[in-house]
Formats: sequence, C-alpha cells, structure tokens
Amino acid sequence: MRRGAAVVRPEHPRDFPAVRAVTAAAFARAAHSAPPVDATGDPGEAALLEWLRADAGYLPELALVAEEEGAVVGHAITTRGWLDAPGREPVPALGLGPISVRPDRQGRGIGAALLEATVRTAEARGERLIALLGDPAYYGAHGWEPAARHGVAAPDPAWGELFQVRLLSADDGARGTFRYAAPFARLG
Repeated sequence: MRRGAAVVRPEHPRDFPAVRAVTAAAFARAAHSAPPVDATGDPGEAALLEWLRADAGYLPELALVAEEEGAVVGHAITTRGWLDAPGREPVPALGLGPISVRPDRQGRGIGAALLEATVRTAEARGERLIALLGDPAYYGAHGWEPAARHGVAAPDPAWGELFQVRLLSADDGARGTFRYAAPFARLG
C-alpha cells in the first residue's frame, strides 16, 4: 500500500535489524517505554519484537514495515491475543504493538498508513477486534476507542483510556479481559 512516499508491506527476515533500529529509536524518545531487557541497552520494545516472532501468537502477515526509497522507516506488529471471561473458553482477538516510526519521519502519515494496513489485513482474516495501548488522541483519530466502552477490560486496570480497541466487521460481541501474547509478560 502507498501513502505519500511510504510503501507498506509485510516484513521479511532481512528487515529485522532495521526494524529493531527503528523501534529502538522511536521508543528511546517515548515517555513510557519499557526499560532495557538485554545487553543492547535498547528500550524493551526492541527485544519484544524478537520474542513475539518466536511465539506461537506471531502472525507474519500482520507484521508490517513502511519503507521509503528502500529504507525501513516504520513498523507495526500485531499478534494473537485473547479475550478471557469466567466460564468460557478464551476467544481469539488481536493485540497491536509495538508500532514505531523512525523519529525523523514522524508526523508524515507513516503511522497512519501502518494502522490502515493492519486493519485491512485483520478484516481480510475475519478477526473480531484489535486492542492496543497508546495515546487516545492519536489512535482515536484513527478509529480506536477506549476498550472499556465496549466491555473489553485491560490486562492492567491502571491503563484506563490508554487501552483501546478497534472493532472489526467480524465482531460477534465476545467480551472479557484482554490477554496479549505471552512475550508481553516478559517486559514486566
């Protein structure tokens, strides 16, 4: 997909070093990034990418890069999550994140293009909803709403309106507490 000069496409293994660099740079400036969890000193979100790719919840078609002139300038990964409710089997859902744009390319529609491509791909897969943790002002402008309004509880109640969902056309009303792919718990 094209939006401006950026092309959004699925990530390939050859992109992994560039994706990590973009994620590390973007989260180094973020107010609420995870602390380093490996010897690189990069924010925890950079290591999380590697953990997610090794997890059963990894969905390669929902790991996207934004590229300009052959350079990776943005990335979004969406993995299998679950809606848990007492007395019911977990219901599949999606968890978006981390999503990052190289700091010198922010504010140019790259994040929006990644979000649009993520939603389009999830819709094509017949998914119910996508959940994320992020700035309501930014994500709200792209169709996300506070999850609690739709009966989806955050993994951590302190997240409040920072925890948001995007309901998709296959939404069947299943609700509960959202659970991210297992590697998220390693960030602590």
